[in-house]
Amino acid sequence: MAGTSHEGPESDRKLPKNPPLPDDGADSDEDEFHDARFPAEEEARLLKESQTIKQEANQLFSSACYDQAISSYDRALSSCPNYLDYDVAVLRSNIAACYLKLEDWKAAIDAATASLDRLEKIIPTTGSDKNQSDGDQSNATNTTTQESGAVVELSAADAEAEEKQLAHLKELDTQRTNVLRIRAKSLMRRAKAKSNLGGWANLQGAIEDYQVLNSMETLPPDEKRIVQRALRELPARVNEAKDKEIGEMMSKMKDLGNGILKPFGLSTDNFNFVQDPKTGGYSMNFQS
Repeated sequence: MAGTSHEGPESDRKLPKNPPLPDDGADSDEDEFHDARFPAEEEARLLKESQTIKQEANQLFSSACYDQAISSYDRALSSCPNYLDYDVAVLRSNIAACYLKLEDWKAAIDAATASLDRLEKIIPTTGSDKNQSDGDQSNATNTTTQESGAVVELSAADAEAEEKQLAHLKELDTQRTNVLRIRAKSLMRRAKAKSNLGGWANLQGAIEDYQVLNSMETLPPDEKRIVQRALRELPARVNEAKDKEIGEMMSKMKDLGNGILKPFGLSTDNFNFVQDPKTGGYSMNFQS
């Protein structure tokens, strides 16, 4: 199925629930809207409706009906409670996959970035993704410690409490695994879009995304090869784009300068710019 590759849509929801968002002191309408929650029954109904529409969108994607799939994913977003960050992130990532197929690179970048922003609300990218991608239970416990500020201790004296704590740790580990998986998909999609869109800033951004992906130990081997090939090829493209854009900027500055100097019978050819190889700065000399 198309959902098995980084370009295909994510087909089902595997994250049970989001942890409460930390209070960052922000006082905005958007934050208040995000934190407003539906009653449990209404939330479940809306989520089920959203997932049903998402399945329809996945089928449209598999049938190469990418425009229609985007419309369906948008409908799924409209039904999905806004505070369910993981579900929203999956839908945004799937939309990015559609835009990649349509070669609408700018829209793909925007959708993938929106997905990554939502995932950041669940598990912030603190430290290297290489360390985060190790999915053993000790790291899941560390994640719990970092997010809650307290160490989880299992009590052998209370079997029921211990079982609940273990179940909670398992849920956190599943959550973390799923977040890292969608993060990898969204980074791959954004990096590919930036690489295809081109330009100095986009190509540099693609390198940064691929570097993060290269640090993920859980990245599948075929995608690892794509990432490493991109990291070999992109630096030359970055330098080429940088030289081109600097040249174009200097040409525009020269035209502007000539327009200013023309009434005085001068041009930019009367000024010689010499770069200091030690500092990289420029000195200007007048020549008649």
